[in-house]
Amino acid sequence: MIENPSREEMGHMLKKAKRIAVVGLSNNPDRTSYMVTKAMQDNGYDIIPVNPAVTEVLGVKAVASLKDIDGHVDIVNVFRRSEFLPEIAKDFAEIDADIFWAQLGVENVEAYNFLKEKGYTVIMNRCIKVEHALTK
Repeated sequence: MIENPSREEMGHMLKKAKRIAVVGLSNNPDRTSYMVTKAMQDNGYDIIPVNPAVTEVLGVKAVASLKDIDGHVDIVNVFRRSEFLPEIAKDFAEIDADIFWAQLGVENVEAYNFLKEKGYTVIMNRCIKVEHALTK
């Protein structure tokens, strides 16, 4: 069973976080991933687009995978279908980021259990933009 942190806990995490890697970020302004990430960028977060199909999104050079990121990542925000989460969770564990966040409508029990067993903070089926707005 997937249990997310409380809204209050998510608010604390978002206040503390500075750097968000966005897996599956599209360079299409009409896509949800673009709109949500732009809102987070506009609120002062450093974003790292993670998508092998694009070179740049929102003025930031994209990387092909989480393993291509230099430096620490506070939150990995995932905009991929639920069946891709176990593979992304393995890459997440390799880069030792702080929080694995799967967007609204995205969840996978296998990925959740894998990360929780390793002691990571996991949030699934929640929109980071909505939670940020509600906890400001």
